[in-house]
Amino acid sequence: MALQQGLRRKAHFLGSKIKGLRKRNNLTLEDLSVRCIQVDAEAAPSVSYLSMIENGKRVPSERLLQIVADIFQKTPEWFFDESLDEEVIDTAPDAAVSGMPLEPGFLFSQKLLQLAIPELLAQTGTTGRQFAHLLIRAHQEESKNRFPDLERAAESVGKKQFPLHEHDILQIAKRMGLKIEWFDKSSFEDSGDTDRPLNTLVRSFFDAPNKIYLNRSLQAMPARLKFDIANHVAHMVLHGGDGARAPQVSGGRVSGRRHDADSANIDAKDILYAWRDFECSYFAAALLAPKTPFRQFLAKHAYAINSGDAIDLTTTLVMRRMSSVSPYPHWHYFDAYPPGNLRAVYRGNGIPLPWGNMTMVSDPCQHWAVFRMLNTRSTQPAAQISILRSGDDKRLYCCQSIRSKDAAGNPHVLCAGVDLAPALSAQTIDAMRTIDMIEASCNAGGGSARIPTEAKEQLISISKILNIGWIAYGAETDATIICQRSSNCPRDKHCLGAPKPKLKPKIDEIREAVLTG
Repeated sequence: MALQQGLRRKAHFLGSKIKGLRKRNNLTLEDLSVRCIQVDAEAAPSVSYLSMIENGKRVPSERLLQIVADIFQKTPEWFFDESLDEEVIDTAPDAAVSGMPLEPGFLFSQKLLQLAIPELLAQTGTTGRQFAHLLIRAHQEESKNRFPDLERAAESVGKKQFPLHEHDILQIAKRMGLKIEWFDKSSFEDSGDTDRPLNTLVRSFFDAPNKIYLNRSLQAMPARLKFDIANHVAHMVLHGGDGARAPQVSGGRVSGRRHDADSANIDAKDILYAWRDFECSYFAAALLAPKTPFRQFLAKHAYAINSGDAIDLTTTLVMRRMSSVSPYPHWHYFDAYPPGNLRAVYRGNGIPLPWGNMTMVSDPCQHWAVFRMLNTRSTQPAAQISILRSGDDKRLYCCQSIRSKDAAGNPHVLCAGVDLAPALSAQTIDAMRTIDMIEASCNAGGGSARIPTEAKEQLISISKILNIGWIAYGAETDATIICQRSSNCPRDKHCLGAPKPKLKPKIDEIREAVLTG
């Protein structure tokens, strides 16, 4: 009774604190309502009732206040503390994706770059498609993988229906005037860009003005069938079905030119086709997993990367959509093929890469979760907490990885992860202190060790606040120190034994000797 009287006296103040918590964690009223339903469906408030609580027009019951307290990892008493220090904090990492000023600036004019880039690519053996992938990735990262125009275009076609079943997507294709033909072609081996042959399967292609050709093998893979049809619907909507796009292929060349190109020189079509592949792929994902209902679906399943299995959504689609729909913006994902090629990368938080999709390095750090999963036969998802050292910069990550097979039968590893430092900082926790605590434990264990109790409790709390279940799973296992290159291993116990001393370049030695002589 006393608690309820306190609630009435402080209704407006209490509502402001709930609103501050919600905004600090980038949740809409609808998001918070859904989270409340997950905790206690019977006592959960509607969106309109939550709005009235936040504006001081209604008083939450003790039961509802406890639900909100559980979601944000507070005690009910915290809401009666009259300090209003819960401002939204800018938690963008200091080393987020960014460029650098290049001088003299006139050398980087549009005209000179257009003249120099084709020659640069030809001399370095970089294909137009590889270069386009780098440009597209930079565009994704600058936009935080959120493209509202493509979202709206997809929603206008799919009407935000979720889930879309196979017959639903076929009906949409029919409404768009598309005709479907089937063909029978099995996979074949293609070494492509790597020394290791990969199975290659031509899944589908578009024939202007309105015909989709689908490989009959997709009938046994409904998740991939839905995606391919949605992908071609996107081409019809976005490009008028002009047919200027590459066939949809699994396996084979990890990052080469478009599959019908023979020229060793850059071809403008390579870049156009790569961009259209990205646009259509993003549209298809937004059509099959519209933002608001899919965001609620992910919340219900605590962001498990294989949660789409039950509704015929590929793990790749689920993983990529997380970064586009999650209230938490600090995501990354990898799609890795053995021995170390990245088919897809998104690093919205600036995570350094151990290798890329253009060239491989001789000494990548083997402690990354994707490497561990590439070398296992397990098909179960696994979570890992990692301390990433890159020079003086230290980051704290958690990812969930799973080993899968593409439509051509090639094994690969899908990995989605989050930068944990911004989440810790948003809860007024000293993120660097937590990172140092975990790193010290790892070094004491030779590079990998159990997470100290205090840090573990913090991570479990963050897991509940963000509603990302695999952060808590990762906190229960050993954390690991990772880096970009094994030769620059930051562990106290160096991965490759005693590190070799770095020698100064001879030119620098001569200069210093002259100046000090």
